Amino acid sequence: MISVRSLWAMAAIFAAWLAMDFVIHQLILGSSYAATVAMWRPMAEIKMELMYGVVAFSVFVFVYIYSRFFAAKSIGAGLMYGVLFGLSTGLSMGYGTYAVQPLLHDIALAWFIGSTAEGAVAGLLVGVIVKDPSVKDPSGGS
Repeated sequence: MISVRSLWAMAAIFAAWLAMDFVIHQLILGSSYAATVAMWRPMAEIKMELMYGVVAFSVFVFVYIYSRFFAAKSIGAGLMYGVLFGLSTGLSMGYGTYAVQPLLHDIALAWFIGSTAEGAVAGLLVGVIVKDPSVKDPSGGS
């Protein structure tokens, strides 16, 4: 069963990743994508519904793994999980693709750094939102 806290974490991470994706892919990499236009689908053919579905599924899996398999749920545990998740996805997305496709290095590097940052933000959010109800917050909050 998925807890209400997990659902809130999923919503927060989905929104954060969409916002970060806009910054990374539109603002930071827009000119790099324009310089390599022959490598990409035309804007009219980009399958945004599929991209949103992929992001939603990734968010679900990210939160499920943390909720289900982390015994100690804390901001620190969430952040460490997120950084490791981001490093692994960023390395495979950025440099795994760079190894087999004629990407500009700045695209590969931005994908690596961006994915790592997105993982860290997601880890922070899941660590803050998904808490073990039996553990009391020392600050007096819930």
